[in-house]
Formats: sequence, structure tokens, C-alpha cells
Amino acid sequence: MIAVMHDALPYLIRGTLVTLQIAFFSSLIGFFGGTLLGFIQTSSNSLLRFLVTIYVTIFRGTPMLIQIPFFYYLLPEIGIELSLFATAVVAIGLNSMAYISQIVRSGIVSIGKGQREAAHVLGFSSWQTMRYILFPQAIRTVVPALLNEFITLIKDSSLASTIGVVELFKEGTIIISRTYAVIPVYCAIALIYLTLTTALSCVAAVIERRMNKHAHH
Repeated sequence: MIAVMHDALPYLIRGTLVTLQIAFFSSLIGFFGGTLLGFIQTSSNSLLRFLVTIYVTIFRGTPMLIQIPFFYYLLPEIGIELSLFATAVVAIGLNSMAYISQIVRSGIVSIGKGQREAAHVLGFSSWQTMRYILFPQAIRTVVPALLNEFITLIKDSSLASTIGVVELFKEGTIIISRTYAVIPVYCAIALIYLTLTTALSCVAAVIERRMNKHAHH
């Protein structure tokens, strides 16, 4: 059994790197797209707010287990040919956008209306107010939540295996099909996920403490 795990380790490490890549690129889509949607949800344009609300409702209200295969079959139908990896990143990123938009929106809403009014008096446009005054403050308040979303994406990346992406979980199932070492391999996979998420949770806690410390000064 030790020999099996020794042989399996390089494959599990390779899968872990793919998992981290999926989480990283998905989080980029989620952050930039979600920030834009968060801005729209706090804007005065009721039509755009309504459209974003529908988007958020759909992506938060349906399982990612359905969303990933949906994009896998949909994209080729509309003439978009992507690799399995890219398809998974797009699907997970679009899902993350819905969650991050709510995080950003809550951060913007938490800032007092007085600052908007003061910016207006000073002649700032809505875009300048958002960019220079509201957004920097909002981001500081929601950084812990954004880091938690990244931790969630690491776990959710395992769903990319449903369309054949060979990430950590898929590497494990391939090893199991060859060796039948079910429990040791699943334990190893769980340990790797636990190590990744725990390490990131510690980083998030340190960042949150430092931000709270600066906020009090």
C-alpha cells in the first residue's frame, strides 16, 4: 500500500496544480466580473439592476454540478470551442461572479451615503465616486469574504472532473481504477484539500487581523 501511494503521489501533485490553476483563473473571472456586477447593483439603472438580479438568482439557485456540463454542451453549439480546462474555468468563474457580486455590493452599501453626497458636492462623477471613494473602502471590508470565496473555489474545482478535466479528484479516481486502493487514495485527496484550505484560511485570518488593526489606527 505504501508503494501504491508512493507511485500515486506525483499524479496527485499534478492534479493539485491543475486544481489551483482552476481556482486561480476562476477567481479572476469572479472578481473582475463580480465587481462590475456589484457596481451595477448599486447604480441607478433599474434595467441593468434587474438583469444582474436575474443572473445572480440563476447562478446561485442552481448547482454547479449542472452548470459545468451545461456550458460544456452549450459553448460548441454556439460556435465557441474551448478546451475542457477553459470550459471548466469559465463555468466556475461565472458562478463565482454571482457570489462575488453580492460580496462587493454589500461592501459598497455598507459605506455611508454621506460620502456619496460629499463627492457629488465636490463635482465627482458617479464613476469617479465609485472608483476613488467607494470601491477602495468596500474592497478593504470584503477582503476576508473574497478569500473565503477562493477557498470555496478550490473545493468546487473538483466538479470540473464531471467533464473530464484531470484535476486532483479526477487523478485520484484514475489511480483508484488502476490500483483499487480506494480508501488510501481518497484519504490522500481529502488530506491535500484540507491542507490547501487550512493554509488559505490561516492566510485569510492574518490578513483580516492586519486590516482590522489598521482600521483601528
